[in-house]
Amino acid sequence: MRYLGLDVGTKTIGIALSDKTNQIASPYTTLFIKENAFEECIPKLKEIVLEKEITDFVLGLPKNMDNSLGFATARSLEFKKILTKYFAMPIHLVDERLSTVEAEKILIATNNSRKKRKKKIDNVASAIILDTYLKERKGLNEQNL
Repeated sequence: MRYLGLDVGTKTIGIALSDKTNQIASPYTTLFIKENAFEECIPKLKEIVLEKEITDFVLGLPKNMDNSLGFATARSLEFKKILTKYFAMPIHLVDERLSTVEAEKILIATNNSRKKRKKKIDNVASAIILDTYLKERKGLNEQNL
């Protein structure tokens, strides 16, 4: 079992991978797409899924701070429909509030220039989303012992 974390924006999709033990989430890459043209990234996602032996997707669900659902949530849910159309694998939704803010703080703390931060922010955010899921999953597994 191996997970692929996804942070969906209007023009980018940040991608992160879990290690084979599902303990560590690492930034992998960022896919650049035409605005909301999600299906154009499917061939690349298929390639990653096969090469990295991915079994599950972990998709960020951006809720508003008051827990309501907005336009960004609708974008992620639309992307989930597209994933379901092309992949027969589980898709786990994870509340991603403030993941981009956290990613920005990490990149600033590691002395990345503004230009480098812009290139890395989406895949770092996807790693935060994936890490959140892995920690939640581990907590559930520990409760079942």
